[in-house]
Amino acid sequence: MSLTGRPLLCLLIVAVLALVTGLTWGWRRLAGSGIGPVAARLGALAVCQVLITLTVLVAINRDFGFYESWTELARAGGAGGGGGGDGKLVQRQGQGGAAVASKLIKRKPEVSVGGSEQADGRLDTVDVRGVRSGLHARAYVYLPPQYFQPGADKRRFPVAIGLSGYPGALRNLVTQVKVPQTARDEIKAGRVQPTIYVLLRPSMIPGRDTECADVPGGAQTATFFTQDLPEAVRGAYRVPDARKSWGVFGLSTGGYCSLKLAMRHSDVFAAAASLSGYYGALKDITTGDLYGGSQTVRNENDLFWRLEHLPPPPVSVLVTTSRVGEKNKEGTERFLSLVKPPMRASSLMLDEGGHNFQTWNRVLPQVLRWMSRGLTV
Repeated sequence: MSLTGRPLLCLLIVAVLALVTGLTWGWRRLAGSGIGPVAARLGALAVCQVLITLTVLVAINRDFGFYESWTELARAGGAGGGGGGDGKLVQRQGQGGAAVASKLIKRKPEVSVGGSEQADGRLDTVDVRGVRSGLHARAYVYLPPQYFQPGADKRRFPVAIGLSGYPGALRNLVTQVKVPQTARDEIKAGRVQPTIYVLLRPSMIPGRDTECADVPGGAQTATFFTQDLPEAVRGAYRVPDARKSWGVFGLSTGGYCSLKLAMRHSDVFAAAASLSGYYGALKDITTGDLYGGSQTVRNENDLFWRLEHLPPPPVSVLVTTSRVGEKNKEGTERFLSLVKPPMRASSLMLDEGGHNFQTWNRVLPQVLRWMSRGLTV
C-alpha cells in the first residue's frame, strides 16, 4: 500500500475512529485497581496514541510527499540508506559495438493539466532509461499547446528540466508547486515562450540522496542528467540539440543540483535557476560518502570552491532566497559575490518566505519568465 496513497490514510482514520469508539463504550470493562486492569488501560491508551500519531504522519507525508514508498522510508531510516543498494555505472553496448541510445518510454498518464492538447497542452508520464548511467527514472513531460497546433510538426521547442527537492514525491511538482499549470498560464499570457518541461526527482536511488553527483564506484547521477536524459528527450520529442535551448531549475536539493549541473556541464545547459537551494557538498545519513573519500571530488561538487578556484563557466544562473525565513540567505550572498564573467547571475530575494511550497509558488512565475528569456531555439 502506497505511503502517499489515499487507501492507507483512510484505513488509519477508520482504525483510529474504531479504537476510540471501542474505548469509549468499553472503558468500564477495563476498570479496576489490579495490575491487569491498569496494564490494559495503559496498553489501550498507548495503541490509541500510536495510531493517531501514525495517521498524522501519513497525512503530512501525503501532503508534502517526503517518501513515496516503504522501501524508501526504511532506507532513509538507516536500513541501507548510507551506501548499499546504489547501482554502479553500467555501460551497455549494442550490436557491432555501437552504443544503445537512452530511451524514454511513455506510460499511462498519472496526472493531468486538464483541457485539450491544443488549448492547454499535455502532461506525459514517462520512464527514462539511461544507457550510460544504468539508471532509470519516472518523469513527467509537459508539452505546451503550441506543440499540437496545426503546422507545428516541424517546430522545435526549448527544454527546461525541473527537479524536486529531496526527499520529495515527483507529483509535488504538479500538485503542490504546479509547474505545468504555471507554465501553461504564463505561455498563454505571452510571458513565457512555448517550452517543454521535463520534471524529475534529483535522485533515482531509493533512500539515497546522491546530490546529482557521479559517485565513485556508485550511482552515476550526473551522467544521467547530462547525457542520458537529454538523449532520451531528443529521441522522443521535437527539441534542439544546442545548449542554448536547454535549462534546468529546481527546489532545495534540486536547486543545488541545477546550479552544479549547469556549472559543471555548460556544454549541455545554458541557464540554471535555484529556488532556495544551497551551495556546498553535503555528507549526512541520506547521502553517505558521495566522493569516495576524495577531497578533490568533494571540492569539484562544492560551488563555492569552483567559483574561487576554477574558470567561471559561460552560463546564466538565478538564485532565490528570503531575508526572513530561509537559511540560505548568507550562502546566496556569498555565491553572488563570487560570480565573474562570462558567468552571469541574477537573484530574487523575498522579504519573507520559508522553505516550503508556498514560497516556491510565489517565485515560480518569475523563475519561468527568467529562464524563458535565456533559452533560444
